[in-house]
Amino acid sequence: MSTRSIALANQKGGVGKTTTSVSLAACLAEKGHRTLLVDLDPQGNATSALGQEKLPGGSVYNALLGGTALADSIRPSGFGNLDLIPSEVDLAVAEVDVARTENYLQRFHGALAPIQQAGTYPFIVVDCPPSLGILTMNALAAVERVVVPIQCEFFALEGLAVITRVLRQIRDSGANPGLDLAGIVMTMYDGRTNLAQQVADEVRRHFPEKVFETVIPRTVRLAEAPSHGKPIIAYEPHSAGATAYRLLTDELLGKLNGVGG
Repeated sequence: MSTRSIALANQKGGVGKTTTSVSLAACLAEKGHRTLLVDLDPQGNATSALGQEKLPGGSVYNALLGGTALADSIRPSGFGNLDLIPSEVDLAVAEVDVARTENYLQRFHGALAPIQQAGTYPFIVVDCPPSLGILTMNALAAVERVVVPIQCEFFALEGLAVITRVLRQIRDSGANPGLDLAGIVMTMYDGRTNLAQQVADEVRRHFPEKVFETVIPRTVRLAEAPSHGKPIIAYEPHSAGATAYRLLTDELLGKLNGVGG
């Protein structure tokens, strides 16, 4: 089976991107799919959310500069079927160092290729930084699909316009002609507020084929899980957040397999 690669990207912070990356990866693993989560964010929140340490030299940094094989950075996450390439402090200077290299947009693609070709992981999930810098661009140049988490707030559509334009530019430039938007997922949704409902309606109107039916609720348990070093399905497996992410995973698998859009 070929490897499916998915990046979680949004240039805005605080939209549930890392929570969604960790939760999707954990849900795929729970379903029996061996999954690799790559923490490409210098903040390393996905690494912490799995209870892992940010060890010096453990990230993608050296592989991006051609110093080591990316596979050497893979380590167990502590959860079945889920492995991790962690983040660490060195990644903060990668934006500058990678920009000085040849083919700077293709560094992650080249580093990831041997892992994809090995076929060990049916799924690779990449948690991008909350920016549209070199690291995010490298992720977008390397993966098949992008999932964009958005918070249901006033500026959501403005942010979506920016990232969809960037995806189009990545395709049109030839950096990744096959890049596709797998879908937009609405996070931290509070159905009791008029604003959340209005934003959700607007997003669906502008992107009718690309919005996941599943919405991720705003819950205390989802907010607590990272501080315990566990994905929500391990921290509170029967919570509303865990249920929502399992449904989102099913929906994503359907889209990847050509079912339902």
